[in-house]
Amino acid sequence: MIKKTVADVGTALEGVKDGMTIMLGGFGLCGIPENAISELVRLGVKDLTCISNNAGVDDFGLGLLLQKRQIRKMISSYVGENEEFERQMLSGELEVELTPQGTLAEKCRAAQAGFPAFYTPAGYGTEVSLGKETREFNGKMYVLEEAFKADFSLVKAWKGDEAGNLIFKGTARNFNPCMCGAAKITVAEVEELVPAGELDPNEIHIPGIFVTRIFQGKNYEKRIEQRTVRKRN
Repeated sequence: MIKKTVADVGTALEGVKDGMTIMLGGFGLCGIPENAISELVRLGVKDLTCISNNAGVDDFGLGLLLQKRQIRKMISSYVGENEEFERQMLSGELEVELTPQGTLAEKCRAAQAGFPAFYTPAGYGTEVSLGKETREFNGKMYVLEEAFKADFSLVKAWKGDEAGNLIFKGTARNFNPCMCGAAKITVAEVEELVPAGELDPNEIHIPGIFVTRIFQGKNYEKRIEQRTVRKRN
């Protein structure tokens, strides 16, 4: 059995350099690779292109990288919870490529599956389609979208084993699975790391073939982006 386990997050992120394109899993603050993001901050790498559903909040998630001016370009579908992101975008400090959420997910999945591009109706007739090839299929217009090309994919799972097999929990099963294997190197951080063979094969969401390195994370905060509670009667 091939072991994908590495000792810590520092070893897991060996090879990350300035100017790289990095995918980061998660939805809002749910299922984000907290340890990997903290290590990127510590490393001080800059001029990064980050592909993520969102940009975190001002003091957590990708917001930590934005505070340090480590991100040159953001490719995402939702950015409404981060004031620093807004400031940098409006001032021209940060390049932003807004992408329809389904298209963002499919560009990840296409890269994972080895497809160079695909046609989608999303964005046709809007700024999203400017400069892109369009084509008609069965009377409907579609936009040609290319798969992402990334150097690292950083994901977070609930459980994993030494062979890199992953199980995601709840809403964390969002962009994390489709980002596995969608970059040259996929790093998975997990809450619980077990020996190979301990996971039920029927419960595995992503097989180890899509994972390059895996390590057990620690000190997860798991913040809630918008806490809403029902008023007492």
